[in-house]
Amino acid sequence: MTEARTTGPTRTNAGPGRLLIAVYLLFAIAATSRASLQIITRFDEAPLAYLLSALAAVVYIVAAVGLTRAGHAGRQVALACCLVELVGVVGVGAFSLARPDLFPDETVWSGFGSGYGYIPLALPVLGLAWLWFTRPRM
Repeated sequence: MTEARTTGPTRTNAGPGRLLIAVYLLFAIAATSRASLQIITRFDEAPLAYLLSALAAVVYIVAAVGLTRAGHAGRQVALACCLVELVGVVGVGAFSLARPDLFPDETVWSGFGSGYGYIPLALPVLGLAWLWFTRPRM
């Protein structure tokens, strides 16, 4: 029996993937810190916004873990997180512009991530592109 060999890069945690993981970790720390402080100190002011920031923090943490793991399971976790993140940032971004009354304070994803230099909008696109580039090929 011969084993199938893959060609091309397949490790999500090597090369530019390390920078991507570092950015995800940075955003995980920033979103976790911000959401925790907001939930603890003034949750009643904007509960939806603060809970969405907490959700973003969880997604960033899990995405970073998925990208760090080099195997199939890690890739699947990272893929799911990048897709949830993309839907989240586009959905919350559009909704926060359409109904600003529901967002008295910003989330990480408000205005398509404008408060963070639109990096939250670019990050899932870069993550999906990296997962595509590093996919196993037969």
